[in-house]
Amino acid sequence: MDDKVKQIIKQFVDAVVNVLGTMAMVEVKPGKPYVKKDHTARGDVSGVIGFSSPNGKNKGTMSVTFTEQSALGIIGNLLGEQYSEVSQDIIDAVGELTNMICGQARKGLADIGMPFEGAIPSVVTGKNHSISHVSSSAVLAIPFTTQFGDLTVEVCFA
Repeated sequence: MDDKVKQIIKQFVDAVVNVLGTMAMVEVKPGKPYVKKDHTARGDVSGVIGFSSPNGKNKGTMSVTFTEQSALGIIGNLLGEQYSEVSQDIIDAVGELTNMICGQARKGLADIGMPFEGAIPSVVTGKNHSISHVSSSAVLAIPFTTQFGDLTVEVCFA
């Protein structure tokens, strides 16, 4: 893995750890990043957001996929509520966390010479849903564990 890829991974890992730690008081442990070979999400609720360079030449997408259990626990901690199923509150909060994580990662990317502007996130739910990223190039997946369950961040650049 080259240094640029390691720097990119670091920005997204730091963003997930900081946002979930600060906003939801959740301890997040990153796993080993890998290149994803399919479109199937590794969970039940995914926030997806696009981003592009100011000149529009470079684009990317990021997704954050939570298992149902991790979404209920993390969002419950975030909002100070108990949830037993994926509701509109959970969906809205996943979208907002996606926006915050991508925003913080984009700030880190700008610091290493890769400025991007973000789009508006969307949220996809359901068992075995798929995520199609903006490009046919490699999709980098970074798994995370929490006390509530797992989540995976996927990043792709075009």
